[in-house]
Amino acid sequence: MEQLDLSNPTTLAAIAAIALLIVVGIIVGFMRGRKKHELRPGPPQPPPEALAEERPKIKVQEAAEAEPTQPLQLEDLVPPAPRAVEAPAPPAAEPRVTPPPAPPADLGAFRSGLKSTRGNLISRLAGVFRKGRELDPSILEEVEEVLITADVGVHTTERVLEALRNHMNGGHLSSADEAWEAIREEARTILASSGKGLSLDHKPTVILVVGVNGVGKTTTIGKLASRFDRQNKTLLLAAGDTFRAAAVTQLEVWGRRVGCEVVKGKDRADPGSVIFDAIQKARDGGIDLVIADTAGRLHTKVPLMDELKKLGRTVEKALGRPADHVLLVLDATTGQNAIQQAQLFKDALPLSGIVLTKLDGTAKGGVILGIVDEHGVPIEFVGVGEKVEDLKPFDTETFLQALFELPEAAEPSQEALNVS
Repeated sequence: MEQLDLSNPTTLAAIAAIALLIVVGIIVGFMRGRKKHELRPGPPQPPPEALAEERPKIKVQEAAEAEPTQPLQLEDLVPPAPRAVEAPAPPAAEPRVTPPPAPPADLGAFRSGLKSTRGNLISRLAGVFRKGRELDPSILEEVEEVLITADVGVHTTERVLEALRNHMNGGHLSSADEAWEAIREEARTILASSGKGLSLDHKPTVILVVGVNGVGKTTTIGKLASRFDRQNKTLLLAAGDTFRAAAVTQLEVWGRRVGCEVVKGKDRADPGSVIFDAIQKARDGGIDLVIADTAGRLHTKVPLMDELKKLGRTVEKALGRPADHVLLVLDATTGQNAIQQAQLFKDALPLSGIVLTKLDGTAKGGVILGIVDEHGVPIEFVGVGEKVEDLKPFDTETFLQALFELPEAAEPSQEALNVS
């Protein structure tokens, strides 16, 4: 083999070129291999949750490799069950105590309003039915005297006595307590129709308020307006008592308090025209309720009562039907006279209810029984004080509980003993 002449420049140049080509080839091959490695897909990576699950297995495997002499058990792979925690024993149930029944609504107000009547009527009846006394027919005479003098009325007194007599003859009364309960039950029967409330089915509903002078008609209208205003009823008051300027002024004061309009006429104007205009205005304005005042009149004056009949016809003409309610206001302090007033006003207009005022200022509250029994007109409201809220809707059970309630002391008052 011929040796290369390294002193020849041409030979050296050829060797350098060959070496350069070799180096370049090596570099290119290396770069191609790296690029293929980067593009080749690697094995799929498990999600983080799977890695977390694999960690216990790896630890188990490491433990097995560290201690090959101890075989791995199944329970080593299963996490231990949480230790049961005993629930605390429930506390012993306290004995259930039934609360006493709630007292009827407004019982306190009725008690206060009937205080004088209880002292006059109920205490005296308690003296008649005092403990230890035997029941005999003579006791009925004493009951009759008490009822008559308490302004219960002759008709109602006879009704109560007849009920007692029938119970005694039938052998159903063996004690004073049973006689007492028999009187209370008869009173409940008499008052069964009272306290049903005023229906407000029409729009407008028209309430005509009537009564003699001085019974409190205008004040009653103001208190009724306040009550209905609290029930979110729209109101309009009609000042139909055109013969008494003070009545119109008083009604305007109530109208400002309640925030409702008062329709009035000129002095001595026809009451019918005022009420007619009020009803028309209520119909046009979509008012819920019209309460109409009327002139006070003596029930013994026939022309005035005839005028009241005319007023009723005017209302019917304006409304297309009779007044929805005609409330007669009676003063409880007048006793038997209130029963007579109810009869004459009932002859003039179809009364739908009675408002008994000033019940707290009289011992003649027993007149309620006489009014309802003789005329069949229910009691709708009673006045037991001067405040607006003292005009209470009548409730039979509340009234009876307050009226027949006896003091804790069983002994009757000295006045009751003197009567017996």
